[in-house]
Amino acid sequence: MTISVDIEGAVEMSGLSRSAIYKLFKAGKLTPRKNGKRTLVLVSELRSYVENLPSA
Repeated sequence: MTISVDIEGAVEMSGLSRSAIYKLFKAGKLTPRKNGKRTLVLVSELRSYVENLPSA
């Protein structure tokens, strides 16, 4: 079970662009986690964000 992913993993999992992920950090919609130089995103937080996007 994966708890967190790096930025590239978040891009792959969500289909969002790298710049969109950073914009979500800046807007406070996702919380970046740091482990040394690596930036991580909690999978649960990313999943919740995507699941709550409006339906097309």
